[in-house]
Amino acid sequence: MSATTTAPQQLVESVDDLVAFLRAGEKPPEHWRVGTEHEKIGLHGANRSPVEYAGDCGIGVLLKRIADCAGWEPIFEDGNIVALQRDAASITLEPGGQLELSGAPLRTIHETCAEFHAHLELVRGVSELLDIVWLGLGIHPIHSVDELPRMPKERYRIMRRYMPTRGSRGLIMMFATATVQANFDYESESDMVDKVRTALVVSPIVSAIFANSSLSDGKANGFASRRMHAWTDTDPDRCGMLPIAFEPDFGYRRYVEWALDVPMYFLVREGRFEPAHDMTFRQFFENGRGAERATLADFDRHLTTLFPEVRVKQFIEVRCADAVPPGLTCSLPALWKGILYDKTARAAAAKLVGASQAERGAAMEAVSRQGLAASYAGRPVLGLARELLEIARSGLERIGHAGPSAPDESAFLDPIFAQLALEKSPGQVVLECWEGEWEGSFERLIEYARY
Repeated sequence: MSATTTAPQQLVESVDDLVAFLRAGEKPPEHWRVGTEHEKIGLHGANRSPVEYAGDCGIGVLLKRIADCAGWEPIFEDGNIVALQRDAASITLEPGGQLELSGAPLRTIHETCAEFHAHLELVRGVSELLDIVWLGLGIHPIHSVDELPRMPKERYRIMRRYMPTRGSRGLIMMFATATVQANFDYESESDMVDKVRTALVVSPIVSAIFANSSLSDGKANGFASRRMHAWTDTDPDRCGMLPIAFEPDFGYRRYVEWALDVPMYFLVREGRFEPAHDMTFRQFFENGRGAERATLADFDRHLTTLFPEVRVKQFIEVRCADAVPPGLTCSLPALWKGILYDKTARAAAAKLVGASQAERGAAMEAVSRQGLAASYAGRPVLGLARELLEIARSGLERIGHAGPSAPDESAFLDPIFAQLALEKSPGQVVLECWEGEWEGSFERLIEYARY
C-alpha cells in the first residue's frame, strides 16, 4: 500500500495525458522484469502479543536497526520511520504492522528468490533481538482487528475511517491480512490487454494454490482463504474481478476511464495527506479542489488505491495470493512468469477454462471457502491447477532463463507440485494439523509458519 510515486508533478490537461502515462510503461521483451512483493504477519514470540510500532521492541526500533546495519535509507512521516528504501527496493509497513518487502524489478526468478531469502535473513537477525517472529500466513491467526496495532501513517488513518462506509470487511483486509504478489511488464496496449485478461481468467486457480488463511481470531474460520473473503466486501468501487477487462474496447483509455470514476482516498501536498473521498478523480481533474489541480503524480498515487485482482499501472500487478511459507513464496512469481511472459503458455492458460464474468466471481468465492476442493465453471479446481502448472513449467522452459546451477526457472515450481500432490491448499493443511496433531497449539502453528 505504498503512497510514494516517481511520476512528475505535471498538470493533467486531458484524459489523453493519463492514457499516455500508462502507455509510457511499455517495454520491449528484452527489458521485461519481475517484481515480487510479500507481506509478513508479526507477533512477539514469548507471549504471542501483537507487535506495536512504539516501544523498545517495536517496529519503529526494528526499522531503525535495519537502516543502521544494512544501509537502507529511512523514510519518515511526522518523525516516525515508516519505510526503508535501497536501490529499487523498499521495506514498508502495512496498516496492522505487517512488514512488506517490495522487491526490485529483476530479470530472473533466481535473482528475485535470492533477494527474498537475503531479506528474510536480514529481518530474522534483527527481529530475534526484539523477540519478533514473522509468519507466512494470509491472515493473523490469533488477534482480532480490534487487538491489532495501528501504524503511524496518515494514509492508513484516512483509509481506516473511510473503508467501513463502503463494506463490512475492509478493516479485516487492512489490519489482519497478508499477501504475496508479482508485477510484470507489457510491450504494447494489446499485450497489456492479453496479459490482464489471462491473469483474471486464471486468478481463481492461482488463489486456490496459495489459499492460506484458515485460522483467525484464535480458531478455525470456515475458509481456506479468509483473506480472499475479506476482499469480497471491502469496497465495490475499487475491488473485484475487473469486468471491464473483457469489454471489446478494453485498453489504456478504458482502464483510465474506470479509474477516473473511483472516489479518491486522499491528496498529498508537501508530505501532508488530505482526505479527498468526497470526489472522484474525474471531478478533481475537471474541477480541481480549491486551489489544487490534478497532476500525473496524483493520478499515479490514485492508481495505488485501486484494488482489482489484476491492477494496471505502468506495469501489471497480479494480487490474488495469500502469504505462504518461503518455498511457495518464490513459486508465486515463477508461476506467473511462466504463464504471462511466454506467448504459447499465455494462450494455453487463457483457453484453460471458458468462464463468464459471473463464473469467475463465483469461483473466487468458492475458492475462498474450499481452496483446491472448489469448482470453477463446472470443473474441479485441482485438475485445472495441475494443467496450469504444466503450462507454466513449459513456459519457463521455453523462456530459458538459466541460474547458477539450473538451465531455467522451472524448479521454482517444485513446491507447487508438492502442494498439489497433497490435493489441499496450504490453509487446508494448516487446519487439519491444527485440529489434529497440533491439538490447537499456537506454538506448533508458529513453528510451522514462521519465516
